[in-house]
Amino acid sequence: MKNLTICILGGTGFIGSHLCAELVGRGHHLKVLTRQRERHRALLVLPSLDLIQVDIHNESDLKQHFENCDAVINLVGILNEKGHDGSGFKVAHVELARKVITMCSTHKVPRLLHMSALNASPDEKSFYLRTKGEAENYVHTFAANKIAVTSFRPSVIFGAEDSFINRFANILKITPIMFPLACPDTKFAPVYVDDVVQIMANALTDKQTFGQRINLCGPKQYSLKELVKYVAYMSNLRRTIIGLPNWASKLQANILEFLPGKPFSVDNYLSLQKDSVCSDDDILCPTSLESIVPGYLQNKSSHKQFRAKRSS
Repeated sequence: MKNLTICILGGTGFIGSHLCAELVGRGHHLKVLTRQRERHRALLVLPSLDLIQVDIHNESDLKQHFENCDAVINLVGILNEKGHDGSGFKVAHVELARKVITMCSTHKVPRLLHMSALNASPDEKSFYLRTKGEAENYVHTFAANKIAVTSFRPSVIFGAEDSFINRFANILKITPIMFPLACPDTKFAPVYVDDVVQIMANALTDKQTFGQRINLCGPKQYSLKELVKYVAYMSNLRRTIIGLPNWASKLQANILEFLPGKPFSVDNYLSLQKDSVCSDDDILCPTSLESIVPGYLQNKSSHKQFRAKRSS
């Protein structure tokens, strides 16, 4: 297989770091664009990776670094914005996607991999899902016959550095006895990060994926309450998980929306109104939650207990 030159946006994040390792292992040369190069120097151990400090929203910077690329991968996404009007989601998802397509067309980049999300649609009430859907539609529509686009629509992604399982583990640690959980019955099909990056890396040169929108799910479905109870158990935390009714879930979102860090927002609540699961025709990735999550949650719990014994 030909070694490709690939420019990656969002390559320093959770999915991106795994994808970079996979692509370098396959012999590709990567240009990873980031605003804060010094914070991600760990990526420099990858031998054929250039970590470049730029503003990814600056078209001149994109134009410079898309030149002579065989492919571009856009992994950029946010789950919450600083404000409350959707403008942050619009910039991160839609406006960036437009710039990426424009610069790919300008430099005749033939291949684009685009990270979307399961349930992404311009018709959704959630700013996150709506702007993800708008961006996805845009890249497929305006790529026309010039750029081979594949978009990926995963359910929630898990792995040692994830922001889903670990987020609940951290919240449970500071929650005394009872944990009030919004939208407890929403279903997910968690997918392992290494399965996702394998599929993305394989798709680069697979013509059968050109123009496709690929849904990605793990082998098993869980309610949100089942997932949080599992996280508590694996973290050795005795917590009673109380599922909130819809009215209380919405109230919780309206309150936590204004706390520092937005632990739970109205937009999160709106995203949770629809199950994040696949149909029988979609790709079901093989790796189970139970085969991976104990490895990182129990290690963290054991490390904490070890430190406590040392200090006593």
